[in-house]
Amino acid sequence: MTAPAPRQFPDLPDSIETIHIIGICGTAMGSLAAMLVEKGYTVRGSDAHAYPPMSTWLRDRGIEIMLGYDEANLDWNPDLVIVGNVSRSTYADAVAMRERGFPYLSLPEALRHFFFAHRRPLVITGTHGKTTTTSMLAWILTVADRDPGFMVGGITGNFGTNFRLGDGDVFVIEGDEYDTAYFDKVPKFWHYAPFRATINNVEYDHADIYPDLPAVEHVFRRFAAMVPADGTLWVNGDDPGALAISADTPATRRTFGTGESNDLRAVSVRLDGPHLRASLTLDGQPLGDLELAMIGEFNIRNALGATAIALDEGVPFATIQQALAEFRSVKRRQELRGQVDGVAVYDDFAHHPTAVAATLQAFRAHYPDRTIWALFEAASNTSRRKVFQDQYPGAFATADQVILSSPREKKDNLSADERVDVAAMAEAIAARGPDTRLIPAVDDIVDTVAAEAQPGDIVVALSGAAFGGIQEKLLNALQARSKS
Repeated sequence: MTAPAPRQFPDLPDSIETIHIIGICGTAMGSLAAMLVEKGYTVRGSDAHAYPPMSTWLRDRGIEIMLGYDEANLDWNPDLVIVGNVSRSTYADAVAMRERGFPYLSLPEALRHFFFAHRRPLVITGTHGKTTTTSMLAWILTVADRDPGFMVGGITGNFGTNFRLGDGDVFVIEGDEYDTAYFDKVPKFWHYAPFRATINNVEYDHADIYPDLPAVEHVFRRFAAMVPADGTLWVNGDDPGALAISADTPATRRTFGTGESNDLRAVSVRLDGPHLRASLTLDGQPLGDLELAMIGEFNIRNALGATAIALDEGVPFATIQQALAEFRSVKRRQELRGQVDGVAVYDDFAHHPTAVAATLQAFRAHYPDRTIWALFEAASNTSRRKVFQDQYPGAFATADQVILSSPREKKDNLSADERVDVAAMAEAIAARGPDTRLIPAVDDIVDTVAAEAQPGDIVVALSGAAFGGIQEKLLNALQARSKS
């Protein structure tokens, strides 16, 4: 459950040189560690496990990793401790941190303190599309020579990293509604002091944090209220939920989308092979055309959100056109991992039913005559629960072949009644037309697809986690089939 407000920002030492991070091997925490090192701090950290590539990546940057959450991890007496949301209040190093009186921050508190000072935060939010839209905006501002800082929840295609310090006057940040830390149970984006922001869409998600959609709407409504009167809030005008929760913002609220009533509108969206094209209007007047080397109409909406904020920041539309034409998507967003004998293997982060449906519909629209395989792993905290049991079957309806794996195992004490029933899901998907199978083990899925896939087929692995390395395993199996 969400606390009523962020905690009062703690007193920190006048001089900070050394920082310890609890939970350092998470993607966001590891990135924060590297950002702090680039700013000149000495950083060490602890985590339960340390595996490549993150462990190697951190050590290459001179960051020591201590295995386990032992109180001795703090014996080097750092000036500050930063605590990831993986940490529990009962962990030995968390207990020692409090007992010894170390000052401590959560990740979003640290981001705001160390990286947002004297900069305008540009915050991209919404249930879907945050990572891509944040990456687009960061790239547009870079092409415009604004030298932005940014932090995003994925490896960007243009930068090859998920963060950059930058020296410009803005910092672009992906505004996540997930919670912050055991001592600060509020959404991350409540800490980001947005000057400009977008709300791409609002749906129920993060079932381990929020009990229902009204709880999600509450935190977004509070976020909208944080955008100041001299800032701007751009909202997806095609999403009734986003419109409703942003109605009382003190900021100038404007809308983007494809509907006629939007201030920034994409008209005549066109498919052109692996590209999207659209004509844009602003306040009813022609603005110009956009081209994206991406598929899926939702990516036009992502581009509209990034374009809207960039226009408010004074970026010429011609520069936006150039940047988006050059934009390369984030890893794990419709990422082509390889192709063997005409079988294309894609990796996609989609795990919410809306995202699954949009991704598969995008492939179907661009490749109407090709066989589409959808491989799905229920790995996220929401997808492993029954909350969307009835919504998933329709999401897979545009695929030809569907294979479900067993849900990812986690130590979250979910009872059998709370877990998604993938066998029932498989039956419900099959009733909608696709040839559907439940194959629990990743290696058995690989063997099945490698034996049956034909030239021209598209295989899309859908998961909020690593899916047991299924993409690389499948490409290797297809290579072995080709040689034999």
